[in-house]
Amino acid sequence: MSMNNAPNVFLDPNANRFQVNIINEDHDNNETTQEDVGSDPPHYEETSFTDETHNRLRISYRPGKRELFDNFHQNGEKTEGSLHPYDTHSKMYYLQTFGHNTMDPVPKIDYYRNTGSVSGNKLNRPSLLEIHEQLAKNIAVSTGSVERVANGESTAGDETAASKEEENKTGFVKFGWVKGVLVRCMLNIWGVMLFIRLSWIVGQAGIGLGVIIILLATMVTSITGLSTSAIATNGFVRGGGAYYLISRSLGPEFGGSIGLIFAFANAVAVAMYVVGFAETVVELLKESDTLMVDEFNDIRIIGTITVVCLLGISVAGMEWEAKAQVILLIVLLVAIANFFIGTVIPTNTEKKARGFFNYQASIFAENFGPDFRSGEGFFSVFAIFFPAATGILAGANISGDLKDPQSAIPQGTMLAILITTIAYIAVAICAASCVVRDATGNVNDTIVPGMSCNGSSACGLGYDFSRCASQPCDYGLMNNFQVMSMVSGFGPLITAGIFSATLSSALASLVSAPKVFQALCKDNVYKGLEFFAKGYGKNNEPIRGYVLTFVIAMAFILIAELNTIAPIISNFFLASYALINFSCFHASYAKSPGWRPAFRYYNMWVSLFGALLCCGVMFVINWWAALITYAIEFFLYIYVTYKKPEVNWGSSTQALYFVNALDSALALTTVEDHVKNFRPQCLALTGAPMVRPALLDITHTFTKNNGLCICCEVYMGPRKLCVKEMNSGMEKKQAWLTKNKRKAFYAAVAADSFRDGVKSLLQASGLGRMKPNTLVMGFKKDWRSAPATQVENYVGIIHDAFDFELGVIIVRISQGFDISQVLQVQEELEKLEQERLALEATIKENDFEEGKRGICGFFKKASTLNISKHETKKESTINTMQSMHVGEFNQRLLEASTQFKKKQGKGTIDIWWLFDDGGLTILIPYILTIRKKWKNCKLRIFTGGKVNRIEEEKLVMASLLSKFRIKFADINIICDINIKPNKESWKFFEEMIEPYRLHESCKDITTAEKLKRETPWKITDAELEAFKEKSYRQVRLNELLQEHSRAANLIVLSLPVARKGAVSDYLYMAWLEILSKNLPPILMVRGNHKNVLTFYS
Repeated sequence: MSMNNAPNVFLDPNANRFQVNIINEDHDNNETTQEDVGSDPPHYEETSFTDETHNRLRISYRPGKRELFDNFHQNGEKTEGSLHPYDTHSKMYYLQTFGHNTMDPVPKIDYYRNTGSVSGNKLNRPSLLEIHEQLAKNIAVSTGSVERVANGESTAGDETAASKEEENKTGFVKFGWVKGVLVRCMLNIWGVMLFIRLSWIVGQAGIGLGVIIILLATMVTSITGLSTSAIATNGFVRGGGAYYLISRSLGPEFGGSIGLIFAFANAVAVAMYVVGFAETVVELLKESDTLMVDEFNDIRIIGTITVVCLLGISVAGMEWEAKAQVILLIVLLVAIANFFIGTVIPTNTEKKARGFFNYQASIFAENFGPDFRSGEGFFSVFAIFFPAATGILAGANISGDLKDPQSAIPQGTMLAILITTIAYIAVAICAASCVVRDATGNVNDTIVPGMSCNGSSACGLGYDFSRCASQPCDYGLMNNFQVMSMVSGFGPLITAGIFSATLSSALASLVSAPKVFQALCKDNVYKGLEFFAKGYGKNNEPIRGYVLTFVIAMAFILIAELNTIAPIISNFFLASYALINFSCFHASYAKSPGWRPAFRYYNMWVSLFGALLCCGVMFVINWWAALITYAIEFFLYIYVTYKKPEVNWGSSTQALYFVNALDSALALTTVEDHVKNFRPQCLALTGAPMVRPALLDITHTFTKNNGLCICCEVYMGPRKLCVKEMNSGMEKKQAWLTKNKRKAFYAAVAADSFRDGVKSLLQASGLGRMKPNTLVMGFKKDWRSAPATQVENYVGIIHDAFDFELGVIIVRISQGFDISQVLQVQEELEKLEQERLALEATIKENDFEEGKRGICGFFKKASTLNISKHETKKESTINTMQSMHVGEFNQRLLEASTQFKKKQGKGTIDIWWLFDDGGLTILIPYILTIRKKWKNCKLRIFTGGKVNRIEEEKLVMASLLSKFRIKFADINIICDINIKPNKESWKFFEEMIEPYRLHESCKDITTAEKLKRETPWKITDAELEAFKEKSYRQVRLNELLQEHSRAANLIVLSLPVARKGAVSDYLYMAWLEILSKNLPPILMVRGNHKNVLTFYS
């Protein structure tokens, strides 16, 4: 099949759905390789992405074609680097996809990877330009593009094999959902609370409320588990657990604040669990009277030894830690099973005296209702139980060590919550169905015939425990924390279960804290913590983080006062749960197209309810700890917000910014314009904003926090080059505005001419009501030497702005605005400096190497140093000379470019309000005076009037300004505007326009007509005569400006308007030139003749 008959494929009913023809790119051999078309209709199979023996992609074969494929493989013809008949790539070939020869690649995951992806290489698809241009031209111009396409289309199976080979080579240890998530979560959720506090809780709250307490805690964790599952399945999850999920959802501000306190909470939790273990060991030592020193010091000694052992297991690697977790889980499961077995083993007299009677309906009925004592209530008991439900993030915290976090986290977390909840409820009900609330432990407290009883269930079972109502007893659900040991079939197994629960939780926290902290440090959210980002070994273990966690845990073990810190730690965990729920809600609410979690069993409003529930539980557990948690989180949030880490994670916060901005913009379209709400919304023709900073500064002064400012640039030339340059510089220039705290937007267009580009900007810039109403541009200083087309474009832009009913502001300063030459020289000097530093570094490195070679090296080193010093001195002298030259040459230009950044001293802003343009000429200087840099400047008003009405004119103007509530220092009525200028000034004007005059009156009619056709831009004698009075006025105004406003800080002057088709471009430019010549910074302003001021309230 040749390239030009590709459409026939679609007419052939027997053609393959996906077909690849091999076509050599040198075009010397036009033969194509195509399989024979059979008579059978095509077979359609779904593409499978499951892991096959050789390939992830299952290829559809027509009948008879699989044999060809199999033979190809079996004959051993395919060697490394050879071409597979179904490959869509090869270095010297391009493909035929769907029967059409094209460089278009088929969809492939490698095109969507991030740069530096650990799971595979990012590949670049052909650019739109490469596909859009002609193929032959494209190959000739960009030979590497075909290779890039070819290399980008390796089969997914090859990638999988390569990935696995790399994995085996480096020895990565990755866990599945059972060992990685389920086991860890179950071990972390099942704590000592199960063995030593659950019986007390069900004794206080009763079976009914006790189950409600368990279910309420489970509701919090289940909602959080659903939110975690949704976030974890919305894209590839790396290491960092809760921190990673929150930071990628809500951004670095929330993620950074919660990540630090979450890592710290896990580190302190290690101490809590270890102390729990040590306390149990010390209790056993006390029973056998074998204390080493005393109770508190023994806890410290045993705690220290335990932490060191756990640290050794962790540092040995995740594989050893996982094996230890499995062993601990087995012990824990045996201990729980031991309890259930004990409940059905017939009790004995000693256990009956302690309140255990096996399953009894009377005990179940008696213990069903609550019996709160010692000031306890529902919420206080709930606060004691809730920490037993935490630990659901143990699997997510090692997300970087999971084979498939997206499936492992939801499966393991939700199943762990279900299993542990069932276990808690079963243990609570069983304990409360077998054991009475109070028992004396005295085997002699039995009921004898004729003895009265208090009617309790124990009475019905033959025991009298009534004295427990008047004096404390040591046994029963309410009094004995070791109920599970008593009930169990073999008591020491419960002790082993307590050891397992505490050690497994400590081990999980000891692993979680460094992993989360390492992820936080890698993101460089806190600048001083990069030291802890480094990983070691095949699994990138955070050894430094382990040591830090060990130090924190040891500190709290030695302090030993954990009762105060425990509520804060619980609140730290709850704060992370609340933010995970809020992250899920926020991402859903933002309606970002990127929010597409594979886990569907969540609801945004349920997640919001879960977040609020977590916040409520924080206050229920401990209100002051909740306040401390919020305060710390708020402080860290403010810190990260202030530092503004340079990261872009596509968070839902960014998405919501867009949604809110869009909603506000749409809402603004329904608001009608009103003169009281007018504000200058400026389109500033700055080009690249760093090139004309002074023009941007003056514009920004009256738009900052007040109106829209758009810095515009027009790219002219070949479209492809322009678009490429424009797109590449867009972000850089907007970033420059942000870095320099300029509240402005950057916009650029590619056009055939400058005027066409500005015309596009004038019409299309802005959004809804936020559209420019004023054009700001610099004065064209080089108009006399510039080509006529440039002058025509410049004046044409002013005409276009008036046509589109925009106001115009032309700004002129003595040195001009363009500092591109200075920037270019500075850039060259920076490059030279970098080269010099690199050279010095190389010389030092060579010196060090030579210094190792003994005495010869020493002498060489001395001579090299001498040469290098001489060269450095020479280069330094050259650089200094260049810097001085640049400084002298451009000093005035640089000073002029920063003049509007400086605070203006006491002075005046002179307003020459000669023509009523709607009030823009007076509004702009007023806005300047309310800015900090211009507030010391007073407004002086100059306007035209008659000699015999000077005072009346002053009163009229003063009355008008007072109604506008604009303060002014002085009003001057200029009566001699319309008199002729002096001869020197007029002579200068005539000399200025002389090169641009046609002088047709001195020539015959034929010659004059010919000149008009050849140079239509020249000033004719008729035009000059017609506008002689107006020319006189511009020259005279300059004389008056020199007389009255030479010392002003800024002049604001009514801009003269040139009538289209009547005033030539050069005559208009001459007016502007003579009007603004040899003056302080001047703004020539002309509004669109619509009111921008009002005196009505």
